[in-house]
Amino acid sequence: MLSLKDIPNLISIARIMLVLPVALLLLKEQYSWALLLFFIAGVSDGLDGYLAKHFGWRSRLGSILDPLADKLLLVTSFLCLAWVGLIPIWLVVLVMGRDVVIVLGALAFHCLVGRYDMAPTWISKLNTVLQITLVLALVLSNGLYKLPEALLLGLVYGACLTTVLSGLDYVWTWGRKAYRARHLDDRRGL
Repeated sequence: MLSLKDIPNLISIARIMLVLPVALLLLKEQYSWALLLFFIAGVSDGLDGYLAKHFGWRSRLGSILDPLADKLLLVTSFLCLAWVGLIPIWLVVLVMGRDVVIVLGALAFHCLVGRYDMAPTWISKLNTVLQITLVLALVLSNGLYKLPEALLLGLVYGACLTTVLSGLDYVWTWGRKAYRARHLDDRRGL
C-alpha cells in the first residue's frame, strides 16, 4: 500500500519514465520540446529531494532511484546527442567508461568488503553539474537560442576534465577504504 512517504520515489519513477520521450525528441532533433521535458525533470528532481528531506521521507530505495533517474537521463541524452553529432563520441565513451568503473568498483567493494553507501564527492558533483550544463546548453543552442561555440567547447572540455578527475577520485577514495577495511580484517585475523 502506498503512503505519502512514497511520493519522492514515485516522482523519481516518473523521471525515469521521461527518459524515453526525451531520447525520442533528441533523436528527432525537436530540441525545444526536449528542453521542456528537461525542465520538468529538473523541477521534479528538486521536488522529490525537498519532500524527502523536509518531511523525512528518505528511503534506501529513494537513495537508489533518485541518482538512477538522473544518470539514465544524462547518459541517454549524451548518447542521443552524440548520435545526432552534437557531442563528440570520445566524450560519451569517457563518461560511460567512468560510470562503468564506478559501478564495477562499487560491486567489487560490496562483494569483497561490505556495504557500499553512495557518497558523491565535490568533484563528482561538479562533474554532474558540468555534464548537465553541457546537455542543456547544446539543446538550448540547437532549439531556442544559439550559444557561442567557445562556450560549448569550454563545456565539452570542462566535462572531460571533471569526468577524468572524478573517476580517479572515486578509484582513489574507495580503493583506500577497501585497503583499510581489508588491512583491519587482516590485523584481527579474519
